[in-house]
Amino acid sequence: MRRKDDEKEQRIKEAVIELILKEGIDGASISKIARLANVSPATVYIYFDNKEDMMRAIYREYSEDVYSYLIRRVTTRMDGACLIETLIRSYYTYMTEHREIFSFVEQCSRCPTLSGCRAEKQGVSEIFDLTREMKRNGIIRNYSDENIAAILFYPVKAIAMDQHSSEAERESRLDELIEIISRALLAD
Repeated sequence: MRRKDDEKEQRIKEAVIELILKEGIDGASISKIARLANVSPATVYIYFDNKEDMMRAIYREYSEDVYSYLIRRVTTRMDGACLIETLIRSYYTYMTEHREIFSFVEQCSRCPTLSGCRAEKQGVSEIFDLTREMKRNGIIRNYSDENIAAILFYPVKAIAMDQHSSEAERESRLDELIEIISRALLAD
């Protein structure tokens, strides 16, 4: 029986991301992934039962990484304004520092066969737990969890993915966005 090798597994994951971003989900075959990862197709099957299993596992891992990154940067001791700013800036930083991984997660999130993985995400639950606690404590307004997440994160994505503005312009827009979101969410 062949053993798993962490380095090979990482090369396979990197190959999946690269191919998905270049050729889309349908263009990423096991043989192409294996060739790019410099392993045999049989080696890919040591780590994953099939392409769908591989896509789900890698999508789940990297999408959870986004939320883990955010949760590690906040504490319940933060006041509402600091917490909102930290979540927004951390999300922005993650997207700009992990652009390929974030683009991969975004592309996979639009795939009907992978979209069901979203319901399984623990990280989303932790973000919702955090916003529910903030609502219970009267820190933020009692809006739906989904709307709070949309207000906090979707506008940040537009700024981070803007390739036509300078970093200084994006930072200025991010500062303004933090002010807008804080005014919208913080309880009076």
